[in-house]
Amino acid sequence: MYVILVYDIKLDDSTGQRVLRNVFKICKKYLTHIQNSVFEGSLSDVQYLKLKIELNKFLRDEKDSCLMFKSRNEKWLEKEFLVKETKDKTTRFL
Repeated sequence: MYVILVYDIKLDDSTGQRVLRNVFKICKKYLTHIQNSVFEGSLSDVQYLKLKIELNKFLRDEKDSCLMFKSRNEKWLEKEFLVKETKDKTTRFL
């Protein structure tokens, strides 16, 4: 499956930076970093499940959010840069 992951970590306390660091590292392990809090890539069902389990260890219910958009295949998505193309060369994105 093809996944686009977007997260928002609240940095209002001392744990926020730690959560942000850990979430970033976990996402980078499974997906390609697109920009600030956006990742994309192809995952197997098992990888997708592992990613969710690892993220849930750090994400805080009342403070953080994480959205994962899934598609069967990346060919159904089209990437368009409106202003500036990022350094990472990736295939397709909304």
